[in-house]
Amino acid sequence: MATSKSYLDFITDILRSVGDVTFRPMMGEYLLYYRGKLVGGIYDDRLLVKPIPSVKEILGDAPLALPYEGAKEMFLVEDIEDGDRMRLLLEKLYEELPVAKRK
Repeated sequence: MATSKSYLDFITDILRSVGDVTFRPMMGEYLLYYRGKLVGGIYDDRLLVKPIPSVKEILGDAPLALPYEGAKEMFLVEDIEDGDRMRLLLEKLYEELPVAKRK
């Protein structure tokens, strides 16, 4: 099942207040970038982010979920409508994730 346009619009509206968030379509799903760094994605109408330790501190007991078969598990973000929490989450991801290597 691919992500619906309505769910993408829902997430986009929420993250618009955070600023500098972009999405890139990928095989019916969407990769999520913050300030140019890949931090997660939208898969099957679920917001998933990379599983780094500081994210666990913010999300608490957030469940792990597979974005697609054969992928590594990611944290499922369930309380998406809390703008301050989303800003903090994306900032932590940005701080800790490495810059993508050029091919």
